[in-house]
Amino acid sequence: MINPLRSLLIGALLLSPLAARAETHATCAGFIDSLPTVIDSQGTWCLRHDLSTAITVGTAIEITTNNVTIDCNNFKVGGLAAGISSKTSGIRTSFRQNITVRNCNLRGFFIGINIYGGSGHLVEDNRLDNNTLFGMYLFAEAALVQRNRVFDTGGSPGEGGPTGIWAVGDIIDNVVSGVFGDAVNTSPTGIMQTLDGGRVVQGNRVNGLVTSGTGTARGISASSFSTRVQGNHITAQTMTPGIGLDAASGTSFCLENTVSNFQTSLQGCGWSVGNLALNTP
Repeated sequence: MINPLRSLLIGALLLSPLAARAETHATCAGFIDSLPTVIDSQGTWCLRHDLSTAITVGTAIEITTNNVTIDCNNFKVGGLAAGISSKTSGIRTSFRQNITVRNCNLRGFFIGINIYGGSGHLVEDNRLDNNTLFGMYLFAEAALVQRNRVFDTGGSPGEGGPTGIWAVGDIIDNVVSGVFGDAVNTSPTGIMQTLDGGRVVQGNRVNGLVTSGTGTARGISASSFSTRVQGNHITAQTMTPGIGLDAASGTSFCLENTVSNFQTSLQGCGWSVGNLALNTP
């Protein structure tokens, strides 16, 4: 007979964070055990413990080949030791194809995830916090950014345009909370979607944008043509100078978004249906 208590303990272990972290280990091409490092072989590369670096320029994890997945298994890649003036990227690649970054906790970098060029990229289920200019920056074709949590972005000396998520592609079900700057005139942006038309910006939540001087905030800016901007929730605790949802192309579909406490709630939507705006004293 199976001991009921033993069965209960086994079930609890299977659901524990350590079990979740270990799920991909059997399929890992290798492990990242120190920083900085260069990934030059295809496959899935995993973390099995927290890592940190104090380098002030360069990249903690550099990807130099195509078809790579970085799966941090919810461990941390930390750059706080480099200080607020760091120009280091947490994970970076340029002109590569089919890069995936998932389950990473990237903290204290100039740019948390920095992907430039190429196509077919996927960035999902990451936590990005205390990065000083961009939580993530994806200037690439056919990218999908989903289910990421981006907290407390900003603070790099003299930088007035901090942004939680800047991406070309579909941006779905992300949380951006807290974007601020260190310039006299700071214009923070929660989510910027641009360039690649016909995309979707949906189900995102943005709050905590802090301006300074004559700066203005953008909760979500969707500047590419024929983008569907739907079901996003953009809020501020007090009246904030700027635009809650800015569909700058004038050809976007703005559907069922909610915006509160921005001087301009919605702007530039070509088609606008079911949106709600609320300003509190």
